[in-house]
Amino acid sequence: MHLGDFDYELPQELIAQAPPAQRGASRLLHLDGGTGTFADRQFRDLPQLVESGDVLVFNDTRVIKARLRGRKESGGRVEIMVERILGPDQVLAQVGANRPPRIGSALVLDGAVTATVLGREREFFLLRFEGCTDVFDLLARHGSVPLPLYIDRPADAADAVRYQTTYARAPGAVAAPTAGLHFDAGMLERLQERGARLAYLTLHVGAGTFQPVRVQDLSKHVMHSEWYEIPPASVEAINAARERGGRVLAVGTTTLRALESAASSGLLAPGRGVTRLFVLPGFRFRVVERLLTNFHLPRSTLLMLVSAFGGMDNIRRAYRHAIDEGYRFYSYGDAMLIEREQRES
Repeated sequence: MHLGDFDYELPQELIAQAPPAQRGASRLLHLDGGTGTFADRQFRDLPQLVESGDVLVFNDTRVIKARLRGRKESGGRVEIMVERILGPDQVLAQVGANRPPRIGSALVLDGAVTATVLGREREFFLLRFEGCTDVFDLLARHGSVPLPLYIDRPADAADAVRYQTTYARAPGAVAAPTAGLHFDAGMLERLQERGARLAYLTLHVGAGTFQPVRVQDLSKHVMHSEWYEIPPASVEAINAARERGGRVLAVGTTTLRALESAASSGLLAPGRGVTRLFVLPGFRFRVVERLLTNFHLPRSTLLMLVSAFGGMDNIRRAYRHAIDEGYRFYSYGDAMLIEREQRES
């Protein structure tokens, strides 16, 4: 497959720059990958589309204040985007500057924090915060909410709440699992009243999720890695749902990637791991039957994933319809519920 197979043109005004006034006040495009039909709905309709015995699986990662700003020793401005926390004083991070910092050099960050550049791993730098004993606390005090670059404004106090799911628990993500941003406590209660079971896993979303695909031949793309953990209780809930004929609905592409990675041997297993799963059309899904997600960037690995799940032609037609109907796109935008395309084994 080629990168150009996953391109489309999106009017700039459809990129959501802020969340709706209330969680859940979004539109929902419901796509049936089996028939190719789709329907315009509201997100509040979701409980009507869930049946007793179904299980919804959520990613409970918590977004950290991963963006830091400062200067190099030479005086040039730098912006640091933490990718992964490695220890009490060390992180792996992207460093934006006119020229890449030298190994061994110091970065003086706003708040009088000094970071030493220890090494480099591909596009990421290994940094040590001097005198730091708790990097989570340092980021909470000196960092800012890492809004995606396509949101053309600085993060504000409201983003600290709205760019976080209501059920976020485990700190470590540098980007929100955005499908979960639509849910408030009332929606979770209504889903349970319908007889659905809620289950949780953790996948710490990395900044690599926004990295552009730089090769035309997708067989040569190297996927970024992300850490995940699936507890035994969630595996039990999924297996119980499937045994009684219920369906597995993944809330977000990160949840899907964790589940399908954990089931790569054929059997879903609890535990921790690192996934580099790259889902393209032709992928065999073993666990997830329904996917709730937002609308994704052109030429992105997430658009490739939903094309694999719902069918390339179906997704192309659904996206054209969403653009024509003025749906809001990307992290703060509207949602899609996709029923998996059924293919012959």
